[in-house]
Amino acid sequence: MSEPDPVDLERIKVEILLDSPLVRRVEEAAERHGLTGWTVLPTLGGSGRSGRWRDDQVTGAASKVLFITVCNREKAEAFTRELSPVLEAYGSVLLKSKVEVVRPGKF
Repeated sequence: MSEPDPVDLERIKVEILLDSPLVRRVEEAAERHGLTGWTVLPTLGGSGRSGRWRDDQVTGAASKVLFITVCNREKAEAFTRELSPVLEAYGSVLLKSKVEVVRPGKF
């Protein structure tokens, strides 16, 4: 059995650091663009252009999460194009990177 072509294994990983109240909006956009899997992770804190921040576990209003998905280039471009204005307005961080997947049929 021959090794698959690395180009066939390439996908795009999209990572979005956003305020937790925006998660549902991002999940709905993911569904509209045919993204079948994603993960939302809690965050503890960090530092950025506006300085240090910490998770507010009392109200959750200032909590941030990390939304991660892996998909093909076309879906990643459409998904991030739709979300970019919203994420920019809220100061969210959007990262895209090329990744090589082990089971391309899942992505």
